[in-house]
Amino acid sequence: MRYYPLFLDLSRAVCLVIGAGRVGRRKIAALLECGAAGVVALDPFADAEKLQVFVEDSRFCFERRPFREEDMAGKALVFICTSSREVNRAAAAACRARNVLCNVADAPHEGAFIVPSHVDAPPLSLALSTGGASPALARALKEDLETWLGGGYVPLARFLEKLRPILLNLGLGSDRNAEIFRALCSPEFRSCFRAAYGIINEFCAWRRRSFPPGFTVHSRSC
Repeated sequence: MRYYPLFLDLSRAVCLVIGAGRVGRRKIAALLECGAAGVVALDPFADAEKLQVFVEDSRFCFERRPFREEDMAGKALVFICTSSREVNRAAAAACRARNVLCNVADAPHEGAFIVPSHVDAPPLSLALSTGGASPALARALKEDLETWLGGGYVPLARFLEKLRPILLNLGLGSDRNAEIFRALCSPEFRSCFRAAYGIINEFCAWRRRSFPPGFTVHSRSC
């Protein structure tokens, strides 16, 4: 099955998590971290102590009870992750009946979307999926991406993020701006940038080894 890739803004979305076990808690944490407007969790058997980490967040609401079909109303996304196959199947059917997008942890084909592996290295965020073919391979690819991004792409992205508004304010025109941005993202420039970044890191490491604690050098790089 092919899925449509997208990144969602959840700042105005209330999400529902059915099941607050290990998988459910991961979903809750990720949704809150991504700025969801609200996260409602339902589980009649949840360990309340393990949910305490979320309680101080005003966006989080937990109710110790089974889900009801009316719980789907007004929810942008529903994550179904109980340990009961029957409960999960019923919750997925309720979502489909109301055209509510849901993810079903133990039966992805019953839901409307899957949650890909992702690498978050601000300002970069990369998502990947094997379409359910191999979660283990998805994890391995995630590790490869983390290593790849650590080779200078995160600082390059931050550099371009700061440079972009400055360049746009020069009023050079869209064609010229596009030409400059393409040059800044060319293989030649990326290679030079990564080499320079590596030299700066080596200098910073040498400085930390060579000078006593508290010694400062006027540098914004390290």
